[in-house]
Amino acid sequence: MRVVDFVIVANLAILLAVLTLPLVSHRVEQNLEAFLFAMGVLSAVAARVLDSHLIRDALTHPVPITVAVFGSGLLFKWFRALIADALVRLRTVLPMRLVVAVVITALALASSAITVIIASLVLVEIISALRFQDEDESRLVVIACMALGLGAALTPIGEPLSTIAAAKLNQDFWFLMRLLGAWVIPGVVVLGVWIAFQPLRYRGAGLTEDVHVETYRGVVVRTFRVYLFVMALTLLGEGFKPVIDRFVIHLDARILYWINMVSAILDNATLAAAEISPQMTSEQVRAVLMGLLISGGMLIPGNIPNIIAANKLKIRSRTWARHGVPLGLVLMVGYFIALFLL
Repeated sequence: MRVVDFVIVANLAILLAVLTLPLVSHRVEQNLEAFLFAMGVLSAVAARVLDSHLIRDALTHPVPITVAVFGSGLLFKWFRALIADALVRLRTVLPMRLVVAVVITALALASSAITVIIASLVLVEIISALRFQDEDESRLVVIACMALGLGAALTPIGEPLSTIAAAKLNQDFWFLMRLLGAWVIPGVVVLGVWIAFQPLRYRGAGLTEDVHVETYRGVVVRTFRVYLFVMALTLLGEGFKPVIDRFVIHLDARILYWINMVSAILDNATLAAAEISPQMTSEQVRAVLMGLLISGGMLIPGNIPNIIAANKLKIRSRTWARHGVPLGLVLMVGYFIALFLL
C-alpha cells in the first residue's frame, strides 16, 4: 500500500471513530475533549504532520477564545445577580414577549464577543427565572439556541467552530463577519421576531430565584475544557487535510451545504475541523459554515449552546427534536434559496 493511501485509510478510520464513538459511548461523550485530543494526535501522526509548527499552532490557536471564556465567565459570576434584577425592571415597563425577544436577540448578537458558552449560561439564567410552562420553555430555548449558534460565528472568539474556521483559513479577526454577517445577522433578527410570537405561559407566579450555582472552580474547569477542545480540533483539522484534499475540496458548494445536515447529530466544530480548507472558495466556505450552523441547532449534540441549555434545563432529546428539526429544515431551505437561487 502506498504511503498516501495508508494516510487516507488511517485518517478515514480516525474520522469514523470521531463521528461515531461520542454517539454510542456515554464515557466518550462525557470526556469528549480528551477523546478528541487523543484522536487529533493520532491523526496528525498518521498524516506525518506533527511537527513543531503544528504543536505551536495547537498551543496558540485556543488562546483567544480561552481568554474570552475565562474573562466572561468571571464577569458572569460576579454580575449574574444583576441579570434577574434587570429582567424584573424591563418586565415592569415592557410586555414580556417583547422583553424576551429583544433580550435573546441582543444576547445572540453579543455571543460573538462574550462567547456562546457564557451567552448560553445567561440564557439559562433568564429562562430559569421566568418559569414558563415546560412546552413553551422548550420551544423558546430551541429557538434561542439556534440564534446563539448563528450569532457566535461572527468572530473567532465566539465559539470553537469559528475559532477553527478562522485559524484553518489563516484569516483576520473580522473575516467571518465579512463572510457571514450579511446572512447571519438577519437570521438572528428573524428568530428574535419569531420568539415574540410564541406562546409564553407561566407555570408559577412569575420570576423566581435561580437554582444554578456558578463557582470559580466551574469557571476554571470550563475554560480548560474549551482550551483542550480547540487544541484537539486544531490537530484534527491538520491531520485530516489529506482526506479533505482528496474528497471534499472539489465538491459543489450546494452539495457541501446539504451534506452538513449531519451536523444535527454531530458537533459542528468537529465537522468544521474535518472539512474546511484554505483551498476552498469563499462560496464553498460559506456553504459549509451555514450548513453546519443551521443544522447544529436541530438536535442537542449539534452545538454547544444546545448541550448547555438542555442539560441545565432538563430538556429531553425527543422534545428538542420536535421543535428543532422543523425549525432547522425551514431555515435550511430558506437559506439555500437565499444563498444559491436568488
